[in-house]
Parts: sequence; structure tokens; C-alpha cells
Amino acid sequence: MEPSQNQEKKPLTRREERQQALTFVFERLFRDDSLEELFEDAVQARDTEISDYARQIVNGIEEHREAIDALIESNLKGWKLSRIAKMSLTILRIAVYEMHYVESVPVSVAINEAVELAKCYATEKEASFVNGVLGAIAEQSKKSGE
Repeated sequence: MEPSQNQEKKPLTRREERQQALTFVFERLFRDDSLEELFEDAVQARDTEISDYARQIVNGIEEHREAIDALIESNLKGWKLSRIAKMSLTILRIAVYEMHYVESVPVSVAINEAVELAKCYATEKEASFVNGVLGAIAEQSKKSGE
């Protein structure tokens, strides 16, 4: 047996699961295929398993995209959703989904993780932008009692 077959795969960290979800949410911007087709293609092409949490994020964003996007857009000062860089929009969607639909993730963690993703996959300027938008959403949510 090859060594890689002999070793058990260690579970992904929550950050790795978010990165996995980011790939699918981003890819979804460019493909009209069903989510299951996206997942199947990834499993075949990358020989990887998709974590349950990554699936939850992707499916949740798909299900609540209108509400998530409305929340993002209402907190953009002088911007339209269509003007945001695609990677930043993807990161914002993941964070807002976690902030509003995943009780086990504290708002501060969702924001911090989004900023870290932006630092990795976008620019420092985009990371600041993501932080500002998510901070405004968190404040708005606090005021409305969510």
C-alpha cells in the first residue's frame, strides 16, 4: 500500500472548511450548474472530500442569497453590490451567512475569519473593506436585536 492510503486523513479545520466553501461560492458566480454538479466536479477533479460544514455554507448562501445580498448592499456606503470585487463579495456572503445563520459561530469570529480570507485571497485594501462592511452589518444587527 502507498503511504498516503495507509494514513487516515485528518479532519479539516474550520478555517480550511471556510476556504473550501469559498471555492464553491466563488465558482458559483461563474457557473449555472447545480450545487451538486459543482460538488461532484470538485470531487472528481481534485480528488477531495467536501466537508459537511463547507456544504452547509454553500447551500445556506444559495438558500438565503437574496437576504444576504440585501444586508450587504444596505451597508455599502456609496457602492453597489455589482461593483464589489467578486472575491470580496464571496467572502462577505460567507461571513454574513455565518453571522446570521450559524449560531455556533460568534460574530467576531465570522468577521475575523472573513478578514483573514480577504488577506489571503484579495488585497489588504479589500480586507479593510470587508472588515468595514461586516462591522456595519454587526452594528446594524445589534441595534435591530438580531
